[in-house]
Amino acid sequence: MSVNKEISVLIVDDYQTMRGVIRNLLRQLGFHHTLEAGTTDEALTILKENECGLVVFDWLTGPMSGADFLQAVRADEKWSKLPFIVICAESNRELTDALKQAGVSDFIAKPFTEAMLKKRMVALFGSF
Repeated sequence: MSVNKEISVLIVDDYQTMRGVIRNLLRQLGFHHTLEAGTTDEALTILKENECGLVVFDWLTGPMSGADFLQAVRADEKWSKLPFIVICAESNRELTDALKQAGVSDFIAKPFTEAMLKKRMVALFGSF
């Protein structure tokens, strides 16, 4: 199995600069279809209106908590298997346990590199 680089990737982060960094990293990896949201509410609207194959989500973007946002997405059968890569500036055992419990697909601590993102994408989707 290999990665389908034609999928749309939804980037959810409350900092516009970080959304730009993630978008640029995805483009370097060959993903040119990205959508961006600055809030969880905006992200839910975008998901309802677009087909997305991956969500890259900053766990601390609000107004919903990360767990509530993920639960809202997973509650819709259409998105129940949608892969989530969570990014967060914090990285501790309590957070990683919470992420696993919430059902995220993978986790990357900020700051991260193109190589780190590629490694997570390969783990989720297969070879490039």
